[in-house]
Amino acid sequence: MTRKPILVPSRLRRPPATGWSWVDRRFVREHMAYLSREAVLLYFFLAVVADKHGLSFYSDGTLVIQLRMTLSTLVESRDELLARDLIAHETRWTQVLSLPPCGQHRRHEPGQGLMALGDILRLAIASTQPNREGTLP
Repeated sequence: MTRKPILVPSRLRRPPATGWSWVDRRFVREHMAYLSREAVLLYFFLAVVADKHGLSFYSDGTLVIQLRMTLSTLVESRDELLARDLIAHETRWTQVLSLPPCGQHRRHEPGQGLMALGDILRLAIASTQPNREGTLP
């Protein structure tokens, strides 16, 4: 039997502190409005089929059939969930993560952990400021 790897051990899903459901109500309040309908469908499907660690091993082919979406739509939907730090994904495995703390998003570079919203905004502002060194007189 293949051993399932827990992709992000520090972000195992747990039932929410208030109310009870495998999908934390914070998902609806803080994330759902920013996701496409297809990304929400994928999230709910992954939450339903996941094991106690949030892991599932459905292939892209199976997900496309089960969710009745194209492969490109599936990839875009998964990218949306990854960008909002709601799932972790490797070739054979997807892990539905516990929700990130309010105002934090994962850095896009692998292994860089969480980034505070203020840091994200500072980086965005710094990248839009003109580069004075490269300008002509």
